Amino acid sequence: MTFKKEFWALLSIFLLPIGLGTLFFYLNPTYFSQNTVNYGELITPVIVTEKSDLDIKGDASLQGVWTLAYVTDSCDSLCNQAVADVKTIRTLINMDMRRIQRMLITNDGSVPSVEDEKLILASITSDKLLGQLSRLPENSIFLIDPIGNFMLYYDPKDINIKFVLKDLKRLLKYSRIG
Repeated sequence: MTFKKEFWALLSIFLLPIGLGTLFFYLNPTYFSQNTVNYGELITPVIVTEKSDLDIKGDASLQGVWTLAYVTDSCDSLCNQAVADVKTIRTLINMDMRRIQRMLITNDGSVPSVEDEKLILASITSDKLLGQLSRLPENSIFLIDPIGNFMLYYDPKDINIKFVLKDLKRLLKYSRIG
């Protein structure tokens, strides 16, 4: 083999994968964004909340801890089941249980039929937040990050607790906050 042939062979070995990867990326741009490993639905763009958006009863806060929140107009039988599911999820997360809090957000101030002292009760005070949440399915279970952003939601009618646990374990494993 001559020097020129060796040079072009070595150059193609290094540049061909870069060229093919770049070509694949630009010809199929949605490939990497469509394939996610989460089971809940990501909220894009994330719904950012401020302290004045929610009227939280007691001394609880959204800051510094992950929150599983069930948002509904009034608490009925579906609400009672969703609150029980959220409690089960928090219990099954085991060692990371202290990193997650549970919240019920209702518009009319109703409470579940079963008394639960660890459940944080809240109501929405901001029309902006109410409008943003109205774009999403009603009666959803939301995951709120430690900064206070609504980032993921689950439909409580067909919720699979195992999938929610997988999402939470993955989030808590890689999260440096909360």
